[in-house]
Amino acid sequence: MRAYFVRIKCQLGESYTVANQLAELEIASEIHSTAGSFDLLVKLYLEDEVDVGHFVNENIHKVEGIRDTETLVTFRAF
Repeated sequence: MRAYFVRIKCQLGESYTVANQLAELEIASEIHSTAGSFDLLVKLYLEDEVDVGHFVNENIHKVEGIRDTETLVTFRAF
C-alpha cells in the first residue's frame, strides 16, 4: 500500500460539510481541517495497482462543495 495526501479547497462555509461527506464514504484513513490555502487534508492508503488519479476523480471530486484539490504522492514514511 502507498500513502497519498489530498489537500482540498472547499467552497466558502462548506469545509465541515465536505469533511463529513468524505468521512461517510469511508475512503480516507484521516481527515484534518487545516489553515492556509487549503481547508482539508485527507490521508489515503491505496493498493499499488490503484490509479490515484482515477481514485481521486471517482471518489473525492464527486463530493459537493469541493473547489480544488492537490494530490501529494509519498515515497517513504520514517
